Amino acid sequence: MKKMRPILSTTLLASSLVSLFATLLSTNSSAQTTSQITNQITSSILLKPDRVFDGQQMHSDWVVLVQNNKIVEAGAMRFKLAADTKVIELKGMTLMPGLIEGHSHLLLHPYNEVSWDDQVLKESRAERVIRAANHAKATLAAGFTTVRDLGTEGAEYDDVGLKKAIEKGVILGPRMIIATKALVAKGAYGPKSVNPDLDLPQGAAEVSGVEQIAHEVRTQIGKGADVIKVYADYRAGRDGEAAPIFSTEEMAVMATIAKSGNRQLVAHASTPEGMLRAINAGVSTIEHGDSATEEVFKRMREKGVTLCPTLAAGDAIEQYRGWKKTIDPVPARILAKRQSFALALKLGVNICMGGDVGVYAHGDNAREMELMVDYGMSALEVLRSATSVNAKAFGYAEKIGSIKKGLLADLVAVEGDPSKDIQAVRRVKLVMKDGKIYL
Repeated sequence: MKKMRPILSTTLLASSLVSLFATLLSTNSSAQTTSQITNQITSSILLKPDRVFDGQQMHSDWVVLVQNNKIVEAGAMRFKLAADTKVIELKGMTLMPGLIEGHSHLLLHPYNEVSWDDQVLKESRAERVIRAANHAKATLAAGFTTVRDLGTEGAEYDDVGLKKAIEKGVILGPRMIIATKALVAKGAYGPKSVNPDLDLPQGAAEVSGVEQIAHEVRTQIGKGADVIKVYADYRAGRDGEAAPIFSTEEMAVMATIAKSGNRQLVAHASTPEGMLRAINAGVSTIEHGDSATEEVFKRMREKGVTLCPTLAAGDAIEQYRGWKKTIDPVPARILAKRQSFALALKLGVNICMGGDVGVYAHGDNAREMELMVDYGMSALEVLRSATSVNAKAFGYAEKIGSIKKGLLADLVAVEGDPSKDIQAVRRVKLVMKDGKIYL
């Protein structure tokens, strides 16, 4: 796992400031120490990179001024600096908004390490939370300052505690937009037993009927959910095939309650019928969307529903099953996903960046961005998806996702120009979240 450290070689920070950041990271990030250091660091920081990607376009000759936890200036250097401003030179680097992971499960780890069923059934929640703390740190170190975490997968409401621990400075990690427990129809999800007399713990909240649905959505909101996730379809068909498991009317109840609390409803969906039901019910994003048709994508575009394609999850799972990428023929599932993604691009569907990380390693979030380019998006479009598009699609554009005056100072600097070479997003040299430097 990449070790987080203060920047030394690329900055002109005063030695006392560097010492403070080093202290933050060497004390196991206790809440008390974080609070003390936050109170001491009050001067402005001027970031001087070779180029700035503001969430939409790339700019040269821009600088960014940060004060406390906000961006106070961004653009050409036409403003005066306070005498105590700390200047960070970022030679050869691109400064960007902090990247936003659109589909994460911090309470899961790669399925080639431990299967999903065994994580849900055999790993204690204490172990899963400890793992999640490490996952959060790796995610932040990779330049992802926000994650939309779409379900605890059997870990109850532990994402609520994880989010709070990060906010308090107990552990290092990104901002979290959390879904707590996803909604599934009774008997449709897993883990499943070959013995029908056994009722196994489930990876999501089972509901049956409108009354239970309404109660569960309100419970999740009360427990701290920022977004409500529903499985619009799942492998519940007669022969184990994917099939819709909720009606449009049932999901509309979820959407109405969520919206009344200024929250979104998002849907796992892979079948055309499941997607159409979810879109008509009022979801904000479709997660996966593997078998979407032209009709589905046109409906998404008309209703302003965003696609979160999770290309990296399918890529990882096929490799876990034995596919030797670049050597073996491309599996049918991957070919179909390429075609579906190309169709979404052609039809002008809004596409966000989210890889279903947890299926593969946390901290390897850039894998999705690389595949999006490989599947046909330009690198600049992918950068937009991972910043301003995600922020707007998730309802947080007034806080994060762009570099402009008044937004939170969540910033990342990478070596090189990722608009020309998307792999540059892996060469992270600086991570700032909420005005504090963590790398």
